[in-house]
Amino acid sequence: MTRPQLREALGKAGVQLNDWATVLLDDPIFDSPERETITVVEHSLIELGLEDGAVLSRIFQTAREGGLHLCPSGAAPYLRLALGSQGAAPDTVMSNGHAPSGSLTVAAPPLRLEAAFPKGFYLRVVDGQPWLRGYRCDDEYEWDPHDRFVFTSTGHRQRPCR
Repeated sequence: MTRPQLREALGKAGVQLNDWATVLLDDPIFDSPERETITVVEHSLIELGLEDGAVLSRIFQTAREGGLHLCPSGAAPYLRLALGSQGAAPDTVMSNGHAPSGSLTVAAPPLRLEAAFPKGFYLRVVDGQPWLRGYRCDDEYEWDPHDRFVFTSTGHRQRPCR
């Protein structure tokens, strides 16, 4: 879909966006997306063997070593539209300095390397409302061992960061 079509589809599906998601959706990657079919898998850090948690770079490295791949940079909005069966979050806390309960972080290369720019998206359902939320973190942030990430199980071309 073009960016306007994607935004319209998200709106029709009742998907809520936070400000960081809006910033990410303004990226040119959504202007001319390539059609691609991916198979996704969901794992906690514990399931990846990271029982003490880890920083994002280590999470991605460990997943690659285990045969998983990062999702395409523009995949998260399409995953939000496709994952209608995501369970509801056990609480309504939207932002508290770490991955919220019930969230699925989409493992994808960041669109930009600047520290102040959002790193990526996560998916969450709160009070029956599907959310596509952007998040920020630095290279020192330790993710909790129970945090859940979505990867692909088949490789694809990676888009370089800017």
